[in-house]
Amino acid sequence: MAADWVATLGAARVRIPLLLASAVLLTAAYPTIDWSLLAWVALVPLLAAAVVRRPREAFADGWLQGTVFFFLLLRWLDHTFRNYSAIPWPVTWLPILGLAAYCGLYFGVVAVVVSWLRPRLGAGWALATAPFLWVAGEWVRGQILSGFPWGLLGYSQYRQLPLIQIAEFTGVYGVSFVVVAVNAALAAAVALGWRRASLGASVAAALVVGTLAFGASGWGLPIKPATLEVALVQPSIEQSLKWDPAYQKETLRIYTSLTREAGRRNPAIILWPETAAPIFLRRDPNLVVDLQVLSAEVKAPLLVGSVDGDQRGLYNSAFLLTGQGIRAKYDKIHLVPFGEYVPLSGIIGFVRRWAEFISEFQAGQVPKVFREADPPFGVVICYEGIFPELFREFMVGGAQYMVNITNDAWFGTTSGPWQHLAMLPFRAVEHRVGIARAANTGVSGFVGPDGRITKTLGLFERGVLSGDIPILRSGTFYTRFGNVFAHLCLAISAVAAAFARLRRSR
Repeated sequence: MAADWVATLGAARVRIPLLLASAVLLTAAYPTIDWSLLAWVALVPLLAAAVVRRPREAFADGWLQGTVFFFLLLRWLDHTFRNYSAIPWPVTWLPILGLAAYCGLYFGVVAVVVSWLRPRLGAGWALATAPFLWVAGEWVRGQILSGFPWGLLGYSQYRQLPLIQIAEFTGVYGVSFVVVAVNAALAAAVALGWRRASLGASVAAALVVGTLAFGASGWGLPIKPATLEVALVQPSIEQSLKWDPAYQKETLRIYTSLTREAGRRNPAIILWPETAAPIFLRRDPNLVVDLQVLSAEVKAPLLVGSVDGDQRGLYNSAFLLTGQGIRAKYDKIHLVPFGEYVPLSGIIGFVRRWAEFISEFQAGQVPKVFREADPPFGVVICYEGIFPELFREFMVGGAQYMVNITNDAWFGTTSGPWQHLAMLPFRAVEHRVGIARAANTGVSGFVGPDGRITKTLGLFERGVLSGDIPILRSGTFYTRFGNVFAHLCLAISAVAAAFARLRRSR
């Protein structure tokens, strides 16, 4: 039976449609389709083919599937290019294809290493390394070239609460590991037959059962934590109007009206989204006074996203204001390449002329925890929420709850804002922390310490959302040690490769 599958996988007319179909199925595991079970089988054809094909062929298979997957996953970027750039359609798809091809390389690398290990360690052991290789690849993708950890496999499971609780030890990478382990066990059954794959299948099954049992136990969740009433406003202002000088008064009127509505709920703090103030806040003393008065009126501090500047340049910032004025601010540290700055701007700075969404911000230096508020909290601005290491710095710095402010208006009603939101449950579980998210056009909401998205305001809904945020008193294993699990997977991958080379040479 296994020999028949080996022959079948070697035939391009069967293998390529399977890889393409698997890429489509894997995309469907993410928002907004959310068929998360598909992720548990979507890598089976790739891994099964990797142990029966030569390394160069396995790399091509992986690169093909990975590129198609990311091209479909990131298709929402076309909305941004079509509406906010000078790039004509269908040329708008070329930068998306380039990004997808880069991310797809990591699928190819896993496949080629599995294929290379097969004659050295045996097919079964080669497949056993796949989860370690996969996590190592995801971690590396989150580091190099400023990092782009979008579409990590574990994120497809953000709604499966019992499964994702292990993130307090392993981060999102532990969930990726479990999903790949099941795919590898099924691939072994396809390529080697169930009898030879029985041990691997048993280990994968035990891993899943153990993970679910831990998640169902509720271990690590705070018992009756203290809570804080937080309110956020979602103004739902179109990106084309957001910075229009003729619309500034209307923008501030909307924010003021929503803030007064939020104040009637007696919150401890009111959150505005990223770059909410349509002008440079500190360069407009009248606006600062207006916000002081508004804060005093609603009897709550305001967290306001705005642009700031000094002699070094401009910053994407978050300001904490009270009736006494500006109390503190945080400058965004991790900027979006080709969105908030241009890498190698001395060489390719001309691309700024192609799109209005390309700014030239300076990066902040300090992960500011707002100790001026009680209890202290941290803020990640937009894209920063997808970086576990940066998020962790605020927790280590003493934040007792977290805020994410963002402006996803650039992406319209596509799946992009929902994919963005789907990463926050993992940040919550990693530290057992409550998170409030204020977005200009959505999706705003609250995430509990168990990763449950408790309340949301959907895309382009204007309104106010309030909820109780649990207050963190102590951290988790992940808070203390960070991505030790990912580092361990990277080390095991390197050891497996070194052992295979040594064994081959002997």
